[in-house]
Amino acid sequence: MSAPHFHSLLSRAERAGIFRMPYAADLAIEEAAESLEYPIHRVDLSRVTTKEAFLAAVGEALAFPDWYGHNWDALADCLTDLSWMAADGYVIVLDHADTFAAACPTDFATALSIFQDAADTWREDSIPFWTLVGTATGNMDWLQDLE
Repeated sequence: MSAPHFHSLLSRAERAGIFRMPYAADLAIEEAAESLEYPIHRVDLSRVTTKEAFLAAVGEALAFPDWYGHNWDALADCLTDLSWMAADGYVIVLDHADTFAAACPTDFATALSIFQDAADTWREDSIPFWTLVGTATGNMDWLQDLE
């Protein structure tokens, strides 16, 4: 798929949520996000095997403020605030999520639930909030494809 296709898709808040990251379209997604002036934040999870490391990686990648408490509630608060990087839409890429998903499946599910809740909250203000989950193993067939 092309950058114009993703430009049209990413601008639609009603479609935003959690999807599998189509690696073949990585550059097109970046171009689309850039053309929409949406920040795109990549969270490298390749070495993340604990909840604490996940929370730290997300906080660092999204430049969370000092008040970020490194717990699930604080993650939810930050993802639904983002006032320090106000934008008309957001794209978060959870790169190499397989490691964390395999090491901590319950925490991974909790994290995705929080990201989905954030998308739902932003949708109320017509602001697209996309979370794209990058996997190498294909063990997450339950994730929807970004189309």
